[in-house]
Amino acid sequence: MKRKLLVFVLVAVLFLMNACLQQSQNRKLDTSTYKIKTEIDTVNLLTDVSPIFEDGDVNAIIEIPAGTVDKWELNKSNGKIEWELVDDKPRIVEYLGYPGNYGMIPRTLLSKENGGDGDPLDIIVLGSSIERASIVKCKIIGVLYLLDRGEKDDKLIAIAENSTFYKVNNIAELDEKYNGITEIIELWFSNYKGPNKMISNGFGEKNNALDILKIAINEYQLNKNKVIKK
Repeated sequence: MKRKLLVFVLVAVLFLMNACLQQSQNRKLDTSTYKIKTEIDTVNLLTDVSPIFEDGDVNAIIEIPAGTVDKWELNKSNGKIEWELVDDKPRIVEYLGYPGNYGMIPRTLLSKENGGDGDPLDIIVLGSSIERASIVKCKIIGVLYLLDRGEKDDKLIAIAENSTFYKVNNIAELDEKYNGITEIIELWFSNYKGPNKMISNGFGEKNNALDILKIAINEYQLNKNKVIKK
C-alpha cells in the first residue's frame, strides 16, 4: 500500500514539474548536433569549473532537469552538454521523468580501476526544475549507493542554496521533514533502466558522501589526461 501511494505521488509530482519546465526552458537547441548553445559556450564544464567551495558546497552541472526524460550528458572530450545518441537517435528514458535535477560534479571521476563506471561523479539536486547546463552551487546531504550492472554508480544527494529544502543537512533530516522523498528516489533509480539492472544498497549520510567526493576528486587528478582524451 505504501509503495502504491509513493508511485502515485511520484507520477503527480513529475507531471507538474515537467509542465513547469516546458514554460521556463529558453536555451537554444542546435538540432543538427543535439548540443546546447549557452552564454558560457566557451567554458569546458568538466575542466574549467571548480568542484568544491571553501564552505564545503559543490558545483553541480545540470544535465537533465527534474521531471524530464531526454537523456543529455557531458561529453568528456569537449566539456559540453550533449544529447546522448543511440543508433544515431537522441536517447529518451522510457520511464517517468527524473525525480530530481540530475547532473555531475566537475573534475571528478569514478574510475573503472576502482570499480566505477569511468565517468564523473553523479549528483541529484532536489527541488524544482533547473535549466539544463546550469552551474549550481549546492550542499551535499547524502548518497544513494547504486550498482549499474556491477559497476559503482553512486549518486550524491544535494540541495541548491536557494531551495526551500536548504535547511535540511542530512538524509535523516530529509526523512524526518519530507517523508517519502528518499523512497521515491530509490524506487526511481532502481527501476528506470528495467528489471535487475540497477541495484540499490540504500543511502549513506553526508560524511559518507563527502568521502566519495574526496576520492572522486583525487581520482580525476590522477587520471585527468586519460579522461579528457576520451
